[in-house]
Amino acid sequence: MSRIRSAATFDRRTFLTATGAAGAATGLGLAFGVGPDRQAQAATVTSGPAPAAPAPVQAPAVPRTPYTRGTTLAGVSAPRGSGGYRRLTDGPAWKRVVRSDLAAAHGGRDGRRTALASFVQFTDLHLVDVQSPLRYEYLRAETASAWRPQEALSVAGVVSLIERVNALPGGPATGAPLSFVMTTGDNTDNNSKLELEWFLTAMSGGRITPNSGDPRRYEGVQDSGLKLYWQPESALRDADKQVGFPRLDGFLDAAIRTVHSPGLRLPWYSTVGNHDSLPGGCYAPGDPFWAEFATGDRKLETLPAAEAAKVWKAVKDGLDPRGADFKRLLTSHAKQTRQVTPDERRAPFTRAEYLRAHLDPAHTGPGPHGHGYTSADLAANRLYYTFRISDDVLGISLDTTDPGGHYTGSVGDAQLRWLERTLKGNEKGEKAHVLVFSHHTSKTMNNTRTDPAHPHERRHTGAELVEVLSAHPSVVGWINGHSHKNEILAHDGFWEISTASHIDFPQLARVIELVDNHDGTLSLFTTLIESAAPHRTDFDDLSQTGLAALYRELSFNAPKARTDLAGTAGDRNVELLLKRR
Repeated sequence: MSRIRSAATFDRRTFLTATGAAGAATGLGLAFGVGPDRQAQAATVTSGPAPAAPAPVQAPAVPRTPYTRGTTLAGVSAPRGSGGYRRLTDGPAWKRVVRSDLAAAHGGRDGRRTALASFVQFTDLHLVDVQSPLRYEYLRAETASAWRPQEALSVAGVVSLIERVNALPGGPATGAPLSFVMTTGDNTDNNSKLELEWFLTAMSGGRITPNSGDPRRYEGVQDSGLKLYWQPESALRDADKQVGFPRLDGFLDAAIRTVHSPGLRLPWYSTVGNHDSLPGGCYAPGDPFWAEFATGDRKLETLPAAEAAKVWKAVKDGLDPRGADFKRLLTSHAKQTRQVTPDERRAPFTRAEYLRAHLDPAHTGPGPHGHGYTSADLAANRLYYTFRISDDVLGISLDTTDPGGHYTGSVGDAQLRWLERTLKGNEKGEKAHVLVFSHHTSKTMNNTRTDPAHPHERRHTGAELVEVLSAHPSVVGWINGHSHKNEILAHDGFWEISTASHIDFPQLARVIELVDNHDGTLSLFTTLIESAAPHRTDFDDLSQTGLAALYRELSFNAPKARTDLAGTAGDRNVELLLKRR
């Protein structure tokens, strides 16, 4: 049997099976090959409790390819007007660019190519409990990432992104069924149990109330009366209103209102990021102080400028990886804190709790059970794994967070040796193409701080990981996030694809398709997508959809936010050629 039939030739029944929420994992076993190591997980999908989700809708029609609708190939949100707060509208498309850094583009390949894989990447969703006492919003004057005006709407924004993926009829370049979604880390913002519950419910389907503390009202910096933050329901001329941000009565009540997620139609897999593993995204876990402060009744909302600058320098430069100085600061400013309603659900989660939550049948959704993780991973306290993407493609998910602290990454000796064994075993056996997934990029893996649980283990940088991947001809792509920026790099023999976040503008995800051109080359097609929310907002529309649109517009207008995160044309919608080695 040819690879064309097993990976690219799909009749309508196979396509509807692959894209329907019920039995999706089983359908993908036929279409792209789940593989024997994960078949048992996929088989459990229909036996778990059904997610609380809206009534199912008809699967999208099989597309004529190539297609553009619903992607940035058709249009992208863009600002209108100039100066101050700018409204978004429908903007021009981002065209597809062919990159031949690693191989020449041969004519006629459009008519020869075979689809080997077709899937979606989410990254840096940062579902955030904006009322948590452990957040450091008071560093906003030092860095735009400490607090964003749009953050209270992160759940509505992510659900709208899920709605977009559910409506896609297949890969925009090939029309092949989308077989799964991979999240490449920072699914949560502050290593919070409550944020983890929101993420898993959003992905698998159900109701989410994005509120903590007092169930009746919001308690956070946006009702603090402080000029440092946008006060949406106040007449106060705060810093954001001074640059044009609107007054929106009812905003905070709407922001904590229950959101309904349909859940993904597709199976999905999870990769861990530093904000998932470390309190604050940067402090070594395990200290009981983090849980005590996060679940307590005191919240610090303001800090003198000199102290804020000192704290941010320590965070940025990794000078306080265990948070000793940060703890002293919180303790010394106890009298300046605001009293809030305590909430045990805000406690940081451990690695074991992260794994158990993924393995909970209540969160299986369309599968696979565990979303890449298994009971063996739980027993070994391990957050890296392999999974079968198709008959011809193997996926490898890495854990690049350094447990010693700081937001940059690395991998330990044990994981690197496992990776090398996995790549060598594949090349001796199946000889499948390999796609590697991680949170950190090659440029942001420079943290070789010792892992407290493995003090004698050496940590390895991004440059070292590139060297390992380049040594194995089966590796065709390394897909990651963390930087919140679209950037695509050509390495020796493979492409590194970094995708922008879904919390900072332009709020994107990426469809990725791997094809064999049958001329000695492969192509990786990448197509960026926005959420399903309309580009134009209506300040009077505080519905779930209206909030998702506002989430995008606020992110565009966030003061001091970076304007380069969309990347260049060569980092967006591209065809990436490489030699079939």
